[in-house]
Amino acid sequence: MKFLLLFVSTVVVVYCEGREDTTLPSMALTTPPSSTEAKSRFAMLDDVRLLANGLLQLGQSLREFVHKTKAQINDIFQKLNIFDRSFYQLSVVTSEIKEEEEELKKTTSYLKANNEEIRNLSLEINSKINNILQERMQLQVKVGSLEEKLKGLSQILLPPEQVGEISSLKEVIEAQEKTITNLLNAVKEQHEQLNSQKLKIKNLEEKLNNDNFQETMEKSMDSDPSSPDMFEYLTVNTTDYPADCSELYEKGEVNSGVYVIKPNLSEPFNVYCEMTSDGGVTVIQRRVDGSVDFDQTWEKYEKGFGNFERDYWLGLQKLYSVSQQGAHIMRVDLEDWRDVKHWAEYTFSLDGPSSHYTIHMSHISGDLADALANVTAVRFSTKDMATDNHRNCPRHSTGGWWFDSCGETNLNGRYLWLRSKGRSVRRKGIHWKPSMGQSLSLKTTKISIRPARTTSTSLY
Repeated sequence: MKFLLLFVSTVVVVYCEGREDTTLPSMALTTPPSSTEAKSRFAMLDDVRLLANGLLQLGQSLREFVHKTKAQINDIFQKLNIFDRSFYQLSVVTSEIKEEEEELKKTTSYLKANNEEIRNLSLEINSKINNILQERMQLQVKVGSLEEKLKGLSQILLPPEQVGEISSLKEVIEAQEKTITNLLNAVKEQHEQLNSQKLKIKNLEEKLNNDNFQETMEKSMDSDPSSPDMFEYLTVNTTDYPADCSELYEKGEVNSGVYVIKPNLSEPFNVYCEMTSDGGVTVIQRRVDGSVDFDQTWEKYEKGFGNFERDYWLGLQKLYSVSQQGAHIMRVDLEDWRDVKHWAEYTFSLDGPSSHYTIHMSHISGDLADALANVTAVRFSTKDMATDNHRNCPRHSTGGWWFDSCGETNLNGRYLWLRSKGRSVRRKGIHWKPSMGQSLSLKTTKISIRPARTTSTSLY
């Protein structure tokens, strides 16, 4: 703007100076204009036109500059929005880390108290061992003196009764010495066990600290917005992709891993295919170490999230695309904290987004007590999209799932690194609760689907 005013003022000054040079004194008003005057006036008109053209060009330049500036400002606002979202995600992760640190502090305090008790017990045992050793030395001295007396007495003819008493006394002393030796050995073993337990507690404390630090770093890396999103649809225009993992296996692929598939009426996307000697299955959910937060929004559960190599959810949209290609079988593989593995299979179909991805299931087989019988014909729910009759279940249980009633099965709950004793805490975690039977607190989970034409249970 300052440049525009300076330019206009300069042109006006030049114009005025040119006018002074080309005009006549006041007396020239009484005389007719000469040919020189006419030329000067035409020159002034040319200057005005030149000034107008210059102002027009300047206005166009300013207009282009304003549009360019607006585009840059919009770009800055978009980057600020991305930063705000990243900052919010980081704040959520930070709050969770603080909660876990509080739990870790409580566990560490408990371990320190136990360690102090073990230390006091170890000192007490050492003191008793020293006392026993001293008593043993005194007993050995007494036994030696008795042996000398026995040798002296043996030189003198003693009655047979006294000789028998001395022999029995010696046997009693030897038995007592053997008992003391066994007691010392037992005390020594107990002392070694206490030292071993103390070392294990110390290693556990170090492991808890290292795991907490590693988890913090991994969650911070997961929240990095610059990392590529593996759950986005691909924009490659080709029809050469397989429809699912089973077709990929039929084409000769035998290695498990991440592949691109293109179901009917869908864009291509990444999936994790598990290949066995009998075929390929599409893994739609996996929990192994709690590295991914499953307490996500409806948008995230539709799109998918996580890490294909560890914990992830494929996404309701992609699951619906695969299931629309025919009848499918869903398999659930679980492992509890005692390292016992279970499995179950269901016939499976899924409705579209207009019905909030209503699921239909029927139990087929497996060694796992059926906990999904009541889930059939139930809509999917999240904390920001409660679609069932139990609208507070996603908030109380955490994670998105086909909630039929609060406190029942939820394989997308919070990952608990140890089996929780509290019912309210266990309800928020990953668990499998059949209508009849014991509830399982789970260490790992895996949900996969395959076409119904594959009937072999050895796929897994």
